[in-house]
Amino acid sequence: MSKVEKALQSANDTKALLIRVDALNKVGELFKKLYPNKEAVIIADQTTYAVAGKAVEKNLKKEGIKQQRPFIYKTENLYAEYTYVEELAKSLKQHEAIPIAVGSGTINDLTKLASHLTHRHYICVATAASMDGYTAFGASITANGAKQTFNCPAPQACLADIEIIRKAPGKMTSSGYADLFAKITAGADWILADVLGVEPIDKQAWSIVQDGLHDSLADPEGVRNGDIKAISALIEGLMLGGFAMQWSKSSRPASGAEHQFSHLWNMEHHLYNKQSVSHGFQVAIGTLAILALYEEFLNTPITEMDIQACCEAWPTAEKLEKESLDIFKNTDFPEIGYQETKAKYVTKDALAQQLQILKERWPEIQEKIRAQLISFEDAKKRLKCVGAPTEPEEIGISREYLKQTFIRAQYIRRRFTVLDIAVRTNYLNKWLDRLFGKGGIWEIV
Repeated sequence: MSKVEKALQSANDTKALLIRVDALNKVGELFKKLYPNKEAVIIADQTTYAVAGKAVEKNLKKEGIKQQRPFIYKTENLYAEYTYVEELAKSLKQHEAIPIAVGSGTINDLTKLASHLTHRHYICVATAASMDGYTAFGASITANGAKQTFNCPAPQACLADIEIIRKAPGKMTSSGYADLFAKITAGADWILADVLGVEPIDKQAWSIVQDGLHDSLADPEGVRNGDIKAISALIEGLMLGGFAMQWSKSSRPASGAEHQFSHLWNMEHHLYNKQSVSHGFQVAIGTLAILALYEEFLNTPITEMDIQACCEAWPTAEKLEKESLDIFKNTDFPEIGYQETKAKYVTKDALAQQLQILKERWPEIQEKIRAQLISFEDAKKRLKCVGAPTEPEEIGISREYLKQTFIRAQYIRRRFTVLDIAVRTNYLNKWLDRLFGKGGIWEIV
């Protein structure tokens, strides 16, 4: 049984995944199997309609499937914002057709949530290997100025035509490669959370994402050149990440501290040359940042850590509340720091127990994390090879802003990551001084 077949058995929503060269020719056949006697409606933007939407429409017609007029977003620089969900949902309420999302992340997320709001399933036709959200439970949508994940089912079927995928713009493919690469650090974060008793590893979700992950990332040159085998491995890896999120109804299997960097930059409305930066490109820099932090962590003599000093430096709940409110004062999200840090706050006694485990099991933890991670330098070479950014300035992030992100990102999610380890061990400032000080990776002059 293939990895995809095993993942499909675990999927709560998706019944079929087709990754092949002629996948577009199977849309109508699959639609009839899932939705006999139902109408279809294609959802696309002007580009994705031209790239694949017309072919989908033609294939549906060939199979005798009735169709509503395609819903095509005309907006330039379309992004996953709630008003676009409302626009689509309003249109869907006028009929009962099953939506077929033809596009990448934005079209998929908009259709996913609008379909849920109008009480129907949908099918996804991927046009780029740009992110892992195709088969994921939930849609990442900006609402009230902040990026949020709305609970909604994944598509019942997803098709990826490799000929379409391999011809997608290089930036989209490199963005997807970076998003898949992030599963490396996300896995390390989950190992830490598991060992310290914060959040146990779900073996099924772990297996879906991590088994074969290193192999999927092994040919960045092939990905860059559109090699069919390399692109197939990339899109499969991304789809599997979505299946793991379906299974667990959480992004934990595919998202760690590196994603917190991306989420924070989105929440702070970061733009580069007046344009938003793709999720994958944000995550590329986030992943490199966290890999660098992990290398500092792994080179620290944790067995010599002074647990009592760490506990003395640990803030009271009241002090942390003030800190978390102060750090996001005058932002669009003034209370998120308080809400999220409160959810993961531990007493000094509980902190001491966690740090004792870390200290006693350090050789074992080191070994597990080293086996999970790829070195900073190797990761940088691979990301650069596929065309992803490898320096923060390439996405408009100054070194000072990146340094502050290490501090601020820990506040915005209750998920336990290496950032929480850095704070709880009281090593964060020391590690940042090395990374951003004289001779450091991102020396601030």
